[in-house]
Amino acid sequence: MGSVFGGPMSRSFISQRLRLHYVDWGNEAAPPLVLLHGGRDHCRNWDWVAQRLRNDWHVIAPDLRGHGDSQWADAGGYRMDAFIYDLAQLIHQQALAPVTIVAHSMGGNIALRYTGVFPEQVRRLVAIEGLGPSPAIEAELEKKTIAERMQGWVSAERKLAGRLPRRYATLEDAYARMKEENAHLSPEQAMHLTRHGVRQNEDGTYSWKFDNYIRAWPPYDMTREEIRLLLGRISCPTLLVYGSESWASNPAVDGRVAQFSQARVELIQGAGHWVHHDRLEEFLAIVVPFLA
Repeated sequence: MGSVFGGPMSRSFISQRLRLHYVDWGNEAAPPLVLLHGGRDHCRNWDWVAQRLRNDWHVIAPDLRGHGDSQWADAGGYRMDAFIYDLAQLIHQQALAPVTIVAHSMGGNIALRYTGVFPEQVRRLVAIEGLGPSPAIEAELEKKTIAERMQGWVSAERKLAGRLPRRYATLEDAYARMKEENAHLSPEQAMHLTRHGVRQNEDGTYSWKFDNYIRAWPPYDMTREEIRLLLGRISCPTLLVYGSESWASNPAVDGRVAQFSQARVELIQGAGHWVHHDRLEEFLAIVVPFLA
């Protein structure tokens, strides 16, 4: 079960002294399209989408810092402002604006905030389950004092400092973990994501490429009011995609879609959190005409 794709070109750019990796699917004369992955994922998770869009778009898919083939942050710090800066640097350095963005999960959160900061830089935006925790969960988190949040973060960081990257004896063992994480994946999808998501250690075992420190969310972030302000600044057409079988809170139900000036929500039946994997054809049937 190997990859069925002819690979894109691997390239890199510098952001805050980190060398960050991205893949470029060519077709430079076409409008630019950035595909942004989520947490503990990697840029090659977009291969199925990129293959279908590359004839009409100049598709670029970066690895977030601490993910894939991008460098890890020296201090183990992965704050949202740093991720937003990385996206801003990619778009600036490669002269991609006005750019179209399709982003998933944490990548969707980054893209939404970036677009709120720089609304004139984004032509259209698709965020797959990118709004983060539900308003109810956010309200519970906000009840904690800064001291409690700092204590929790320090404890989490210490545990991660002693957590060695898990080693899998074989590629098939890592593949089994990938299948366990998302039961919607076909065997071909799971193996493709595994091959690009692991690196082989010197002893022949395999470990995931992402930095374990990304598991600890920083103790402070933009406030809910600040995020609401940024979402209200987004001026481009925006599509919020959700899966009917996902844990994520649907903004059409919890009211967050009202924070946007022009956004619509699409619920795709039979899909979990990774909508673009779980129901690729249904996802593209909605997204392709939206992007046009």
